[in-house]
Amino acid sequence: MAPQRNTGAGAEAELPEYAGHYRLESCLGSGGMGVVHLARSTSGMKLAVKVVHAEFARDPEFRGRFRQEVAAARRVSGAFTAPVVDADPEAERPWMATLFIPGPTLSEQVKRKGPMATEQLRRLMAGLAEALRDIHRVGVVHRDLKPSNVLLAEDGPKVIDFGISRPKDSELRTETGKLIGTPPFMAPEQFRRPREVGPAADIFALGSVMVHAATGRGPFDSDSPYVVAYQVVHDEPDLTGVPESLAPLVRRCLAKEPEDRPTPDELMRELRSVAASYDTQAFIPAQRRSEDGPASSGAPGRPEQSVGRRLVAKRPGRRRAVALGAGALGLALAVGLVSAGLSGRSGPSGLFGGNDHAPGKDGAPTLTAAAGTWTARPAVGGEGMAHCAYGDGKLFCARPGVVFALSASDGGLLWRRSVGTRSTSGPPVVSGGLVQPYTDGGSRLTGLDPDSGKEVWQRRLPAGTTVRYAGDTALLAGADGTVTGVDGATGATRWRRAVPGQGVLSFVVFPGAGSGTAYATRTSADGSSTQVSAVDPGTGRVRWDVRLRGWLKPFGARDDGSVFFLAVDSGYGAREIVRYTPGTGATRRVALPAVLDGAHATVRGNVVYVLATGGSLDAVDVASGRRLWHLETSVSRGSLPVAQGERVYFTASDGRLLAVDARKGRLIGQTPARLGANSAQVMSTPPAPVPVGDRVYAGAPDGTVFTVDGRNPAAW
Repeated sequence: MAPQRNTGAGAEAELPEYAGHYRLESCLGSGGMGVVHLARSTSGMKLAVKVVHAEFARDPEFRGRFRQEVAAARRVSGAFTAPVVDADPEAERPWMATLFIPGPTLSEQVKRKGPMATEQLRRLMAGLAEALRDIHRVGVVHRDLKPSNVLLAEDGPKVIDFGISRPKDSELRTETGKLIGTPPFMAPEQFRRPREVGPAADIFALGSVMVHAATGRGPFDSDSPYVVAYQVVHDEPDLTGVPESLAPLVRRCLAKEPEDRPTPDELMRELRSVAASYDTQAFIPAQRRSEDGPASSGAPGRPEQSVGRRLVAKRPGRRRAVALGAGALGLALAVGLVSAGLSGRSGPSGLFGGNDHAPGKDGAPTLTAAAGTWTARPAVGGEGMAHCAYGDGKLFCARPGVVFALSASDGGLLWRRSVGTRSTSGPPVVSGGLVQPYTDGGSRLTGLDPDSGKEVWQRRLPAGTTVRYAGDTALLAGADGTVTGVDGATGATRWRRAVPGQGVLSFVVFPGAGSGTAYATRTSADGSSTQVSAVDPGTGRVRWDVRLRGWLKPFGARDDGSVFFLAVDSGYGAREIVRYTPGTGATRRVALPAVLDGAHATVRGNVVYVLATGGSLDAVDVASGRRLWHLETSVSRGSLPVAQGERVYFTASDGRLLAVDARKGRLIGQTPARLGANSAQVMSTPPAPVPVGDRVYAGAPDGTVFTVDGRNPAAW
């Protein structure tokens, strides 16, 4: 939606210059309830600020509706919505600021480009089903889902305007007031029983939206809203032009009775193969390419960062923080699972290695302006963000199909090696003094020399084997429930044992505290309980074994042996934090303020930091059971948070590195976005940053690996 200057002499010519402390730059659009402006935060982040019309600001009923909208938007902010940054429903002109999401509305896209192709439609339907699942999960019914309320962002569709009344959008009135909704996209019950509208009404609207996307018109089409209302209640939908493969599913969504419509979960099951590989590239223009390679969708006015082994120098002066989202994800703790300690060093550990290419003279990076920091784009091949780990003055990094080592002091490429990996979920691990590239399992294990990348040993693996590393031992969990301990230095078998319990075995090892123990978990078929076994990595002996209530995902351990879990539901939404202390057998449970989707957690002392899909970051004191603070970071998809000193660090899927004050819950710095050529595609969980001393290392989608000074995040 292109910004427009306010030049008219109508009711909105008197638009305010500020909403709170946000300067309103231009008008994005106007609706029946208010005007949406483009604005910027103090740090330069783009925002969309909705300001209620002056005439309605004086109406107590509309103020109440706006309060409801703010409350609903806060509850559903996530991967499929525009996260709320700030709001003041009590101001003279009530306002709400959300993250600005670049991209056309579905309505605009269809007008410009015409009906969508079948694959685009399937992906759109999957994205909207996921969005409605998250909206309904927190008890919100949208009631006005329509093409103009669906934004086609780079990382998937976003649903906006939650549960609000748009009196100027509807000519229909009831005896008690104005109907809420837009007739062509309203469900029959919204006309017949408006007080009984539930989540199924949004499914009906989804069906109507899909017909519009497929044909350019609605399933019930007339110039008169009264005729449309009659058709919605009494007539069958016109699905002419809807692809045959989708028509039956769309028809189910448009059933007259709410109980006959599918739920979002049922829709996703039908479309699961599409939802798992959601690609919005079809919605957006191809990105421009510079002479050096793929363009980076960074901040406006910032030069493109070059491809190859040249260094990208940081430019001094004002920075603009680009806040672009990345789509949905399930609960992902993979970084924590493979982050075994590197040669006794602190910080997450890493993944691959080899020696296909040694750097030439032109590959020697130069330092950036800030002493000791650098930004490099090593020419190593592969795509996506590099997952890196620190060890012995080096960064060991992995991308799909390649592992490489950089000098931690200046970013110089030390070696690279091609490996047989199609995906990367975590960094390489140094075990037994060697770099272990195959941390995701597969058909083999390999130990690489950390100085040269040359292969030292190789071992074949049976199909279905998963791999975790604890110190100098690789733990191989077989499909039959047996676990084999392998010497990381030689590849030789140390021990082989069966871990007690029924069901699929999952291993997790944590860096730092608790790294001398591996934790095996098995969740019951109904998700009601989880068996947890503490295993000695050196011998395979089970140190203790307990069954705990709930579906538990371990995320951290302390020196006193306490283990921390997130209790999740069947949709992988985190409900509570659980701490189990084996020395006493005590279990402590602390409920989270809401169900947090796609949650990643880390623990430092008694404080747990939980980052959820949508960017909400919470600090919870498990000892007291209190939430210490809550912060909306506007990050649609974030990494595992890493706590060090008085900072909490995490990366965003657009390449930003963010720093938060661990005591006050305040965002104190973030780097610019570093988007890659494939930024429109949904990626896996971003790799966690690697803090080492007063430096923080991170990777970005444009292929760069960089370091910043952790002592002064405000200067990033």
